[in-house]
Amino acid sequence: MRFELEICCFSVEAALIAQQAGAVRVELCASPAEGGTTPSQGAIRMAREKLHIQLYPIIRPRGGDFLYSRQEFEVMQSDILFCRQMGCDGVVIGMLNPDGRVNREEAARLIESAYPMGVTFHRAFDWAIDPMEALETIISLGCERILTSGQQPVAIQGADLLKELIRQAAERIIIMPGSGLRAANISELAQKTGAREFHTSARINQASRMGYLNKQMQETLETPLPDPAEIREIIRLLQNLE
Repeated sequence: MRFELEICCFSVEAALIAQQAGAVRVELCASPAEGGTTPSQGAIRMAREKLHIQLYPIIRPRGGDFLYSRQEFEVMQSDILFCRQMGCDGVVIGMLNPDGRVNREEAARLIESAYPMGVTFHRAFDWAIDPMEALETIISLGCERILTSGQQPVAIQGADLLKELIRQAAERIIIMPGSGLRAANISELAQKTGAREFHTSARINQASRMGYLNKQMQETLETPLPDPAEIREIIRLLQNLE
């Protein structure tokens, strides 16, 4: 069994660190404090020029919930078309109806706009009212994977549901655990769930390199970056399970 590791990155610099450390895929995002939003066109363009591994920008116009207005949907559609023009390998989407069910109609339109790129359905899934129903809907839409923490804050807490989702999926779609995944728990999570792909930011906060910081602002101005040593250790641990 071959395992794959995707890294959530919040800059092109972070994406290059992930690539060098051995990741197979980058989910490119902006706004870490909001859980990830659509990166700028400049970031997408430069990441595509510099990365030889898979590049999947997230298509999320804002933080908050996953119920989008008509204007937000049109922005998402435009961003997907740009990603396709740039030669991205895929995009990451997710949208729900007010009742907590997957918004099948609008997701289908986004997936159609993305073709022939791949599509991952992101952790909007973890807010769905019925995970098994959501799973079947997302499979029917043609997504290639679901990023989920098993409807818990971190994936290790959602291991039982993740295992059940993988069983129910029966290889019709990839279930990719993410959230709180580190070297300290990756082996346990892999063994408990049977998952083959995993997602992590492997995040550390790099101190500002500014020579002067105004202490009255009471901010450290740290930059989130993936820890290459952490990525390599996760990959090593997964390889030991192969």
